[in-house]
Amino acid sequence: MLDIAVAYNRYAFLGYEFLTWLWFVVEKDRDLLTAIEPEMTTLALGNRVVLENRIQEAVESITIKGDDAGLEEGLLALRKGAVVTELNLVYRIGEQEWRVTVKGESFNISNLKTPEIGAIETRDDIEGFLLEKVYLYEKVVRLIDKLYAGFLRHRLSADWNERVLPLLKQWIHE
Repeated sequence: MLDIAVAYNRYAFLGYEFLTWLWFVVEKDRDLLTAIEPEMTTLALGNRVVLENRIQEAVESITIKGDDAGLEEGLLALRKGAVVTELNLVYRIGEQEWRVTVKGESFNISNLKTPEIGAIETRDDIEGFLLEKVYLYEKVVRLIDKLYAGFLRHRLSADWNERVLPLLKQWIHE
């Protein structure tokens, strides 16, 4: 049986590949996103992307943040062999908007901001408020699950090496 720490380090690359693929799909293949989650109005990159480049023993970390930040530096880092380790996403369904950061190595979700919900006015509103908040959190978790399942379907298919990987490399080197 694999030790947890060994497995964690051995398979962290899948999370990094997932986030790199997700960035690519957000920019180049919106139809695939709609096929994965038909209810989704928009999925866009948010205000933070973190990349890591391991050169021998050194680790270079590149952080791009800001609402109007250009992603050219991130693409340049990808060209040099960096991997996406953290990605902030903006997810919309109709008028509702979620903002969330996903970490590639562990799939931890952080900085989750859900759509606004009604205020608690009476004691009876507390249960409804909590249930709605849990529902809104669950929507993001299910989205990440669906996106990862879509990634794995592509990653494990023959289509990955023949079609997806060349398109991804072309996007990185544009």
